[in-house]
Amino acid sequence: MAKTSAFSFLLIAFVLVFLARTAESRRPFACDPSNDMTKSLPFCTVSLHIRDRVRDLIGRLTLQEKIGLLVNNAAPVPRLGILGYEWWSEALHGVSNVGPGTKFGGEFPGATSFPQVITTAASFNDSLWERIGQVVSDEGRAMYNGGKAGLTFWSPNVNIFRDPRWGRGQETPGEDPVVAARYGARYVKGLQSAQGDRLKVAACCKHYTAYDLDNWNHVDRFHFNAQVSKQDLEDTYNVPFKACVREGNVASVMCSYNQVNGVPTCADPNLLKNTIRGAWRLDGYIVSDCDSVGVLYEKQHYTATPEDAAAATIKAGLDLDCGPYLAVFTEGAIKQGKLSEADVNTALLNTLTVQMRLGMFDGPRQPYANLGPRDVCTPDHQQLALEAARQGIVLLKNQKTSPPLSTRLHPTVAVIGPNSDVTVTMIGNYAGVACDYTTPVQGIARYVHTIHEAGCSDVACNSNQQFGAAEEAARRADATVLVMGLDQSIEAEGRDRVSLLLPGHQQELISRVALASKGPAILVLMSGGPVDIDFAKADPRISAIIWAGYPGEEGGTAIADVLFGMTNPGGKLPMTWYPESYLAQVPMTNMDMRANPSNGYPGRTYRFYKGPVIYPFGHGLSYTTFVHKLASSPPSAISVPFAANKFMKNSTMLTTGLKVTHANCNALTLGIHIDVHNTGTMDGTHTVLAFATPPAGKWTKDKQLIGFEKVHVVAGAGQRVKMHIDVCKHLSVADEFGVRRIPIGDHTLHVGDLKHSVSLQLGI
Repeated sequence: MAKTSAFSFLLIAFVLVFLARTAESRRPFACDPSNDMTKSLPFCTVSLHIRDRVRDLIGRLTLQEKIGLLVNNAAPVPRLGILGYEWWSEALHGVSNVGPGTKFGGEFPGATSFPQVITTAASFNDSLWERIGQVVSDEGRAMYNGGKAGLTFWSPNVNIFRDPRWGRGQETPGEDPVVAARYGARYVKGLQSAQGDRLKVAACCKHYTAYDLDNWNHVDRFHFNAQVSKQDLEDTYNVPFKACVREGNVASVMCSYNQVNGVPTCADPNLLKNTIRGAWRLDGYIVSDCDSVGVLYEKQHYTATPEDAAAATIKAGLDLDCGPYLAVFTEGAIKQGKLSEADVNTALLNTLTVQMRLGMFDGPRQPYANLGPRDVCTPDHQQLALEAARQGIVLLKNQKTSPPLSTRLHPTVAVIGPNSDVTVTMIGNYAGVACDYTTPVQGIARYVHTIHEAGCSDVACNSNQQFGAAEEAARRADATVLVMGLDQSIEAEGRDRVSLLLPGHQQELISRVALASKGPAILVLMSGGPVDIDFAKADPRISAIIWAGYPGEEGGTAIADVLFGMTNPGGKLPMTWYPESYLAQVPMTNMDMRANPSNGYPGRTYRFYKGPVIYPFGHGLSYTTFVHKLASSPPSAISVPFAANKFMKNSTMLTTGLKVTHANCNALTLGIHIDVHNTGTMDGTHTVLAFATPPAGKWTKDKQLIGFEKVHVVAGAGQRVKMHIDVCKHLSVADEFGVRRIPIGDHTLHVGDLKHSVSLQLGI
């Protein structure tokens, strides 16, 4: 016990020293040209190649100085004019004050708070995702220039939303790997806004890998050992991270707390050195989730000593520790012969290169030095937040009696529910200080007179004593809007859900108010995860159901615009909505994606689960109607050519499929053109979802998303959507060994009700 207490005291003391240092890390630039000690040194010479500058800098550092740079609150090196730097800033859906790198106040009282990621994912609009990233990085760079933020933002979260209970599912782009991959790549591109090898800010894709459990049934993320098949790693869990690196050229990847098949991810050389940096060719740094290095020793007991933990992680490919462990124990690991100074140099090469790419050693000669307070919370940025909320709202049910509501027919609206007048609830977690808020009741009040009753004091809704006033409001009004759902007290980091039902007496409130309502009753749900609302779906008194996710600072305006028809909803669910009964069949600790009929395991996500659902992945209605027509389709048969010097075709490939690495993928792109016609009376946006099914036989029969495009179509008109299908990427499947293969035979493409068969045949 004494040993443990002394160890804890050492860590606390170290952290306090580092926190004291960070006061001087707020100044934005290193290599000040007025500093005679450093202005002529090669690492401050902008005309030299960045790698040469980094190597020069590393060569001037002592071992102790190097070790001080291995942690998130990196120590200053005064003799070289190097300032302290805090690496930990967040920008999940706006500049956040989570983490010590960002502080609001003074000239920067707030920043634009966009909808939570799960909501913008529902837009299925990757150009929107990139534009949001560009705005967030403008504001982040402006705050950096003002000494209020760093330039290394540990966002986005691209983990697969595998289980509906996960408290952090709200941070993700949903359950589909294709969507998560495109979201990650486009948001990263927007954030980094790379110009050559220079970055506006540095993004980070997290949490690698198979991380999607926080605290369930006495199992927490710090102790969880995720048992994951090679097949599921390849075709589900790793897909978005691979896209972040290869397509988004992300500057960083964060390894997670959990173990994967018995090895902590931050100490697994196969996951880090061999895969991220080797196979995927990461040009950047790998950072631990905060205190992960300490966790693998103290909680997982993976190593015998703290020095072993430092050595194992650095040698596995970790470059930066969010936490104090590497600063405290790396020198001991070197003295004990478990690590070399060359290993430390490799880590610093990766982190310092990113800082050089950001211009942090260029003095005041910055490409974004003009950004400042006037570039934060601009009208254009707040308008984009509103547009993102509008695009992410999903119309789940509409009986055609309403909405949209009418200011003429519904001049008085009862607005009821614990989420009807909320502010911070709308921005979800990993948010900052919003520029401003428009709550749902405020948004509706811009259209009509409102009667407001909360019904419940909060989303827990532990009492029904206020229900009578809510029912009376519904009787007096021409229409009723119930704004219900969840908040961070129900789903959050460290808090997985125990039920998919609405909390407390919410269901009772909804049913009683709908029964009492003189006019149409509309249910609006705020939540990050899915909710079992089968009762409302079946209730004819509830004319419409809208899911708003967590819609950001302008959420109230967006909700009202949809309710009154100023916006035609076009969002689609990025995750399956399951019934409550699903939870009894599926423990959160089971990482298998595919169903197992032998033990009754039903599988996960729309790709592998075939049981009953409340609403399926991709569901979303509109106030208008759309029809598809195949305008141009791929040929019915395509030859799959071999890459040079690969095996000749043989009969086993007909059943095992051709390895992607053995195919000439450059020659395997298909085009499909779809005409989308708006056959209704209102302009609207429509998302075209394209799925594929592999040949019958040993391959799964499940449809899997291969592409999506969003298109705006005016009433009575049409638009042509062109989709390009990469055979090696989109029509391949992962076998049980995690090897990607192209199944030979008839593949079926699905777009809405349209089907088209493409036969892939072995070529020479």
